[in-house]
Amino acid sequence: MVWTPLHAKIHRTIKSRHLFKHQERLLVAVSGGQDSLCLIKLLLDLQPKWSWHIGISHCDHRWRDDSQANANHVENLAKNWGVDFYLETAKEPVNSEAAARDWRYQALNAIAQKYNYQYIVTGHTASDRAETLLYNLMRGTGADGLQALTWQRPLSEKVVLIRPLLEITRQQTGQFCQDFQLPIWEDSTNQDIKYSRNRIRQELIPYLQTNFNPKVESALAQTAELLQADVEYLEQAAQQLREAATMGSGNVLKLNRRVLQKAPLALQRRVMRQILLKILPDAPNFDHIEKLTALIIAPNRSQTDPFPGGAIAQVQGDWILIKYEA
Repeated sequence: MVWTPLHAKIHRTIKSRHLFKHQERLLVAVSGGQDSLCLIKLLLDLQPKWSWHIGISHCDHRWRDDSQANANHVENLAKNWGVDFYLETAKEPVNSEAAARDWRYQALNAIAQKYNYQYIVTGHTASDRAETLLYNLMRGTGADGLQALTWQRPLSEKVVLIRPLLEITRQQTGQFCQDFQLPIWEDSTNQDIKYSRNRIRQELIPYLQTNFNPKVESALAQTAELLQADVEYLEQAAQQLREAATMGSGNVLKLNRRVLQKAPLALQRRVMRQILLKILPDAPNFDHIEKLTALIIAPNRSQTDPFPGGAIAQVQGDWILIKYEA
């Protein structure tokens, strides 16, 4: 086996960030593209040092005419490497990027739970992190959206999603595949600029590289990394504040305005966002959070119009009462 600087970098990353321990069961999501092939090659090469049990999973969205051939290609790679292979095929073609992502994670989580894998590993890179930051920034978001691609996050109680390549660019994974002559399966949908992320990848990033910063992907990925630490700290502080300010049971929540008034606006907003995430049918938007936050200093008897799902918040003295459908 040839030990490259990329092998050394990923080995150090896994150790320093405590992504995996020895002898864990890793389910690696392999599409057949360059990022996932780079990932599986690196993990298989590191396997003797860590004694992992590695499996390969592939999700066929049925978007393309060649999707079954793509799945067969990945299955053959798994057989050649002597690795367990798991295929999940969509019953109906998935019709959007968001729906495809949701279905894919549900499918991977189900496979992991059925076959006792503790970790699902994906080949997201610094380039993906940069694209996600730009995509969410243009849609309108806070720090949470800008750092959305994190090193790890729980998918369920027993399964954690891990992304070990977040400091590696797509250019580096492509060079790695070329150096080791890995058989990349070219996904034709990656060239279709009707998808927003493809336009960012093919048009916006190259424009920024040419006209502003040739290393813009790494710079944006570093920004996401810094924001991730900020978000983790603020979320913990907001949770402590929420627990100190909240009373109630059933379908009525009481928030102590005196407790909340002492906190900075950033934490007030996060507390309200955390509360709305629990009681609304869908994730709250900026306006939902702002109108609830405004009640912290609003006159007595002030009241919001109904939130989605019918919840209403009202000021009663030192308290905000939120009534909602349990």
